[in-house]
Amino acid sequence: MTEYLGGAVVPTGFDVPVEPLRRAAHYTGAPGCIAEARAFAARFLERLRHEWCAGIDDRTDGELLLVVSELVTNADRHSSGPYVLELEGTDSSVTVAVCDSSATLPRHYPKNPERVGRHGLEIVHAVAAEVTVERVPVGKRVSARVELR
Repeated sequence: MTEYLGGAVVPTGFDVPVEPLRRAAHYTGAPGCIAEARAFAARFLERLRHEWCAGIDDRTDGELLLVVSELVTNADRHSSGPYVLELEGTDSSVTVAVCDSSATLPRHYPKNPERVGRHGLEIVHAVAAEVTVERVPVGKRVSARVELR
């Protein structure tokens, strides 16, 4: 059971979710998809706050939306087809994954403040606790797990 006191959600211990919160969205690559993906992720994080009582501070919220932006932007730029954004979260972490149709794995460039562009994966690695890249039957899947503070 959950009690609502003055607008705050207070878990009583009997209604703790047993499965992570999972959501996915499909994007065609049409103009505006990156903004739509960020809005989708923001709604996901709000739901995670309520269903899991996840403590997501403003900084972590911004970092998660940045990871979504970078991974979706990479899929948008480097694949020739649609892509899927997958989000999975609990009260301790959120995993952001993007699947696209390109079989070409992303390159992680070394830090170079003089390089123009190609910092997306570098940013994701700086923010995430773990980043994985795997080939899937129709392309690749890039995932980043961000720990909640």
